[in-house]
Amino acid sequence: MDHPPPLIRGTVVKTQPPAPGRPLDHPSRDQIRLEDVLHALADPLRLKIVHKLAVDCGGHACSDFDLPVSKSTTTHHFRVLRESGVIAQEYHGTSKVSELRREDLDALFPGLLDSVLAACGRRFAAADG
Repeated sequence: MDHPPPLIRGTVVKTQPPAPGRPLDHPSRDQIRLEDVLHALADPLRLKIVHKLAVDCGGHACSDFDLPVSKSTTTHHFRVLRESGVIAQEYHGTSKVSELRREDLDALFPGLLDSVLAACGRRFAAADG
């Protein structure tokens, strides 16, 4: 497949953005380990991401999340969630769109995600008011 040449702007070479729909590396369902999932869910910011993905359904770009951390830290949190198998990410233009891997998690660890999300809902409701 031929790729267009990089765009040259002065002395900076800017390459084309990733192709739409280009997937990132994810563990397959049989590679998802409980200890990795629990580690990913142990961080409050990652819980906030998972809760939003579960409540809003569908995919969200990383920029849809209002997290009180730097862009690089946000990227780290999404990478931990993706590499643990909690979320799937795919490029759409220049954005990474994330979706919760609910079907895989429910098949491997029945009730885990529902319990975590119920606890998150109570926690976030108490924090709001």
